[in-house]
Amino acid sequence: MNVEQKETSLEGEHIVLEPLTLEHQAALSIAVADGNLWELWYTSVPHPDDMKAYIEAALEAESRGEALAFAVRDRYSGEIVGSTRICNWQQQHRRLEIGYTWYAKSAQRSAVNTEAKLLLLSYAFETLDVMAVEFRTHVQNQIARQAICRLGANQDGILRNHQILNNDTVRDTVVYSIIDTEWPEVKQGLKDKLVSYEES
Repeated sequence: MNVEQKETSLEGEHIVLEPLTLEHQAALSIAVADGNLWELWYTSVPHPDDMKAYIEAALEAESRGEALAFAVRDRYSGEIVGSTRICNWQQQHRRLEIGYTWYAKSAQRSAVNTEAKLLLLSYAFETLDVMAVEFRTHVQNQIARQAICRLGANQDGILRNHQILNNDTVRDTVVYSIIDTEWPEVKQGLKDKLVSYEES
């Protein structure tokens, strides 16, 4: 990863993805409290008290060339409404994952996630030149699974007994992907979804 990549903001009509820094800590702590997102048992979202450590861990992964983390800013309100990340970036295999995504409750079911995925996938396939992008979620997180499928991703499989969560339950993880040959069709689908948001 070079400095130019780290300093890149990705701008859309509805949101801006800003490279994550510790300066986002206070705003992200406010955003995560909108809906008490850390209480969601099927995903891992930081408590406001843990936000600094969360950001530091993201920056450490960036320093190893494994991640690019972003704060999500709403262009209309100017507020930070969540966070997302390119992670598990295997540069030698031209493959990465999009994850660590969460949004304030007030920003959910809006154009925010659709445009964030369009920006990140465009950056991954067209700038970073990857040949596959993964998405992973808890097998029981039906909302996330449906959202990933709506993006145009295909299910690759299920990693059974994959992780032990903070509440000591065992997570089976569903893995999805989009590959480079599918990207043009997926991209057009995401653009069409954004138009439908704008017209509604």
